[in-house]
Amino acid sequence: MAPSDVEPFPPLNDKFAKKEGHKGGKTVRRRKSSGLGAELFGDNDVAAFATLGSGVLPATPTEPREKPARRSKRRTIKRALSKWKRLCLRHTWLMPLILSLIIISLYLINPVPSNPISAALFLSYPIPREPGSDAPIQYGKGARDFAFVGFYIIVLSFTREFLMQRMIRPIAIHYGIKSRAKQSRFMEQFYTAIYFAIFGPFGLWVMRGTPVWYFNTTGMYEEFPHKTHEGVFKAYYLLQASYWAQQMIVLLLMLEKPRKDFKELVAHHFITLSLIWLSYRFHFTYMGLAVYVTHDISDFFLATSKIFNYLDTSFVGPYFFIFMCVWGYLRHYLNLKILYSILTDFSTVGPFELNWETQQYKCRLAQAISFSLLAALQAVNLFWWFLICRIAYRFMVENIVEDERSEYEESDVEEEIEGEKKERKSMNGKANGTANGNVNGVPVTPERVIKAEEQGTIASRVRERKKNHK
Repeated sequence: MAPSDVEPFPPLNDKFAKKEGHKGGKTVRRRKSSGLGAELFGDNDVAAFATLGSGVLPATPTEPREKPARRSKRRTIKRALSKWKRLCLRHTWLMPLILSLIIISLYLINPVPSNPISAALFLSYPIPREPGSDAPIQYGKGARDFAFVGFYIIVLSFTREFLMQRMIRPIAIHYGIKSRAKQSRFMEQFYTAIYFAIFGPFGLWVMRGTPVWYFNTTGMYEEFPHKTHEGVFKAYYLLQASYWAQQMIVLLLMLEKPRKDFKELVAHHFITLSLIWLSYRFHFTYMGLAVYVTHDISDFFLATSKIFNYLDTSFVGPYFFIFMCVWGYLRHYLNLKILYSILTDFSTVGPFELNWETQQYKCRLAQAISFSLLAALQAVNLFWWFLICRIAYRFMVENIVEDERSEYEESDVEEEIEGEKKERKSMNGKANGTANGNVNGVPVTPERVIKAEEQGTIASRVRERKKNHK
C-alpha cells in the first residue's frame, strides 16, 4: 500500500502525538479505552443507545463553521421528531400513557353515555332492571365492546412497560442480575406473576357466582345460550381479551426476545385469541371462563418458579415440584375434562340446534370447532409439559435447573462476541493501518495484541461449561 493511500490516525493530544511512531521496527498500536465494556453492562435502561458512540474517538479539530442565522422550519420539525423518538425509545411507557390520557380527556369534555368515547372506558349494552328487582344489572354484547378491548390494550401496554422499567428492573439490579438478557427475562416473568396474581383469584371469584363453579362442566351447557352476564363477569372476560391481545402484539412486534419455542408460543396465543372471540360471540363464555382460570393460575406458578430460578433461591427445587403439580392438574386434568364434556354433555345437555334468529349456536359445527381449538391448545400444553418434565429430570439427575424455553445464556454469548468484534474493529491498527506509539504511557505492541486475542472469550468459557455439564 502506498504511503499516500494511508490515512494517519489523529493523535489524542500533543503529548501522545510526540510519542507516536515505530519502535524497534515494529508497529506500535494505541490501546483502546475499556470504558465501552463497562458502559454496556452498567447502563440498564437503553444501553445500546446510551453507549453507541462511547468507543469512537473525536475527529480532528476543524475550523468552526458559522451557524446559520435562522434554522429552517423543516429542519426544526425533523430535529423535534428525532428527539421525541429517542425519548419514546428510552421511556417505552410514555406513548401508551399519552394515548390513554388523550382518550380519557376526550371523554371528560362531554362525560355522558352518548359520548362515543364512553364505549372505550366503560362497559356497553346495560339491560335495565325490571321494576322492583334487586338483581345485578345484566350486560349484553355488541360491536362497541371492541372499543373497550382496544383501550385497555393501551392501558395494559402502559402498565407493562412502566412496571418493568420503574419497579421491576431496580429489583433485578438489587439482586445482582447484571446480564441485560437475563434482566429482560426476569422483568417479563415478574410482570406476568403480578398480573396473574391479580386475575387468577379474580377469575375464581367470578366463577363462584356462575353455574360452572368448581369446573362443573354440565353448567357450561345448561340454559344455553348465555347472552347476558353481570358487569363483573363481562369486565373480567374483556380485560382478559385485552391482555392476550396485547401479548400477541408484543410477540408480533418482537418486543420480547424470541425463545426456542417461539412458533409454539405464537400458535398458543393465536388459538387463545380465537377461543376468546368465538366463545364471546357465540355465547360459550362459561366454557371460556373455565379455560381462563386453569391457565391463569398455572401461569402464575410458572412465572414465579422462573423468578426463583433467576434469583437462584435455595427452595427452587421444592417450588418447582409444586408448580408441576399445579400445571398437571389445571392444564391437563381439568382441560381434558372440558374436552371430554364437549364429546358428551355438549350434545345432550340443553338445546342442540343451529338457529340464527334465537342465537342458538350449540350445534354439530360448534362442537367440532370447540373441540378442535381446545385440542390444539392441549397439544401445545403437552409440548411444554414435555419440556417441564425434562427440566425436572435434569434437575434430579444432573442437578441443573435451566429453562428449556429461554435463550438468555446464548444471548449473553452473542452480546459478548458482538462486543469483542467492536473492540477489534476500533483498534487503530485495523482502523486505518497506522499505529500510534502508546496511550497513557503504556506501549501496545503486536505481541500484546496477539496474547490478548489468544485468551479465552466468555463465549468459549460458556461452551466449555455446558460441555462439562454433559
